[in-house]
Amino acid sequence: MQVPRLYTNAVFAGYRRGQRNIYPNVAILHIDGVNMKEDTEFYIGKRCAYIYKVAVKKGSKKPAVRAIYGTVVAAHGCAGAVRARFAHNLPPKAIGENVKVFLYPSKI
Repeated sequence: MQVPRLYTNAVFAGYRRGQRNIYPNVAILHIDGVNMKEDTEFYIGKRCAYIYKVAVKKGSKKPAVRAIYGTVVAAHGCAGAVRARFAHNLPPKAIGENVKVFLYPSKI
């Protein structure tokens, strides 16, 4: 029996932007295997997380891994990208990094 998949990977492509303005509160994600706008409808409303490692002081019991959680809110363009809003804006160093898009909550 296979273990059920709980998430799929996405790449943080950058912030939503116009010609002159950048909106860092909205992230653009490219989800693996999603190439059309119609395919993005399944992911709208799903939770996502950017997971990163932090430096830990010696003797500290805190975990060395943290996460910023967000939600997929809309499709972006016709090539299968989506927009996501995170609890805290993603840092610029996260551009090009992996983001996990969870397959829940389910709308089915």
